Amino acid sequence: MNRFWCAILVLLIAVGIAPCSLAQGQPPTASTSMLATANSAADKETEKSEKKITAYTLSPDLYKKAHDRSRIHFQLALIGFVYGLLVLWLILRWKLAAKYRHWAERASSRRFVQSMVFSPLLLLTIAVFTLPLDIYGEVIEKRYGISVQGWASWSWDWVKAELIAIVIGTILIWLLYMAIRRSPQRAWFYFWLVALPIGVFLFFLGPWVIDPMFHKFEPLQVKDSALTARLEQMVQRAGENIPPDRMYWMGAGEKTTGLDAYVTGIGASKRMVVFDTTIAKMNNNQIVYVAGHETGHYVLQHIPKGLAFFAALLLLFFYVVHRLIGWVLKRWGAGWGVRGLDDWASLPVLLFLLSLLFFVATPVASAFSRRLEHQADQFGLEVTHGLTPDSPQVAAQAFQVLGEVDLADPDPNPVDVFLYYDHPTISDRVRFSLTYNPWEHGGTGEFVK
Repeated sequence: MNRFWCAILVLLIAVGIAPCSLAQGQPPTASTSMLATANSAADKETEKSEKKITAYTLSPDLYKKAHDRSRIHFQLALIGFVYGLLVLWLILRWKLAAKYRHWAERASSRRFVQSMVFSPLLLLTIAVFTLPLDIYGEVIEKRYGISVQGWASWSWDWVKAELIAIVIGTILIWLLYMAIRRSPQRAWFYFWLVALPIGVFLFFLGPWVIDPMFHKFEPLQVKDSALTARLEQMVQRAGENIPPDRMYWMGAGEKTTGLDAYVTGIGASKRMVVFDTTIAKMNNNQIVYVAGHETGHYVLQHIPKGLAFFAALLLLFFYVVHRLIGWVLKRWGAGWGVRGLDDWASLPVLLFLLSLLFFVATPVASAFSRRLEHQADQFGLEVTHGLTPDSPQVAAQAFQVLGEVDLADPDPNPVDVFLYYDHPTISDRVRFSLTYNPWEHGGTGEFVK
């Protein structure tokens, strides 16, 4: 819950706010040297495990670990929601927000200066109150071998994340209350209009400014030229424009054993990133499939679709809060020391109401995300068809490796899936990979012809 204010940003940023209009690609017309490099790497594909996959399975020991970890994470998610509400209620009950407002008003009569006093105090209070949950979550990740990060490094990352949240939050809170003061009846709409372009700007800056604060990046060509050549083939076929000099190796292994590859950024900041742990655990064919999945998010316009969906959800939430906040403050505001909606001290009330609305909408948002992820899985199968031998088996192998390393539960709680799973289960993804075959009777893929 110390990330709740950032959750509003996540809806604007992490869903992917990057306009992208790209035509379906044709089979690559790569240079002879690139194809030679890719083909020379083919013999190395057997260096890593390529066990025949028929379904996602785990050994009894791994199954128990995965199931226990999944159960703990589900419990933590529910506890975190309730505890987050409790933290906001205590801040109001103890009149901490009113006290911070008083300090801010004593510091200056200028509203932005007041925001620079009030916002960090409130955000840090929430962060400190919920730090025990963050620490316990990290303990669980260490217990199950997912996190290998030292506590000093983890603490420094926590501090950096909070500083980023404070900077962004201070600006957004100032804009919110400026809108409230100038137009109390339409502030919910005006703030929504202002927040969206800020989210786009942050998404653009992320790969250049924020990501390097937490991980080391190096050119993938330097680390693995053969993999770079294979990814270039896939990207060309997908119709994307991600040249080799925008492909990066990320040093994730010093902090996690988890696997990933992703495409991020917008325009000049767009790039493809592959974890060093992924390179260590997967062969090149499997990595190409994972990268093909991520490329699919851009080609299939999931970025603007995600923006439109979550922007509409935010607009609805802001309107509902606008309708409720007056009644809530009239009934309890005086006891909390809140003078009115335009009072800085009303922010915890707004966050409390938004938290409730986000939780109610969680199943809808998760289902929407699962749909996009399923389409990206399909795109990955189609874009690698013909580029890698037996691409369905390669995709299934990639998911098997991912599940084993990340301890994905083969049999998760259906309620957990309904509420929080923003990806299909690994079992479903393996099953789809092995059964999707539109080419069997001379057909073509839906997304990649």
